Amino acid sequence: MALEDDITILSGAPLFNLLDRDALRLVAFAAESRVLRAGDTLFRKGDRSDGGFVVVKGAIALDANDDGSPAAFIAGPGAVIGKAALFARIERPATATAREPSTVIRVSPSLMRRVLEEFPAAAAAMEQAMAEELTRLSRGLEQVRQKLIAIDGEEIPAVAPDES
Repeated sequence: MALEDDITILSGAPLFNLLDRDALRLVAFAAESRVLRAGDTLFRKGDRSDGGFVVVKGAIALDANDDGSPAAFIAGPGAVIGKAALFARIERPATATAREPSTVIRVSPSLMRRVLEEFPAAAAAMEQAMAEELTRLSRGLEQVRQKLIAIDGEEIPAVAPDES
């Protein structure tokens, strides 16, 4: 796929849409493209990550259960798989399998570090976007906690951010 095509795909993907054209060009040039056949496994639940992926074409099924049940999520073109894995090596929470012939771009944490160092405005924009996403997630979890209290009638202690 041509460099300009990769830049176009990246420019529409979450987080990457915060990068300017020069930063996108660096990512598109330095990232690795992978072509998958239908049924190919991109990674398995429990694997250590080696980066995040942007789906260029096709469909990738993400299944956290590994029990043969329908996949919880299907990532299509422009979707980012493994946002946290863009920044750190983590354990994969799901298995990713191509449902049809697919192409993905792998972006390693070292490449993301380079982009964020060379483009500080992009780093600030990504930090803000991720903080907003974490706030939404936290609010959603609190709503679930409150619903569980309403069902069960017992207080479920909230966990402070520094507790695990």
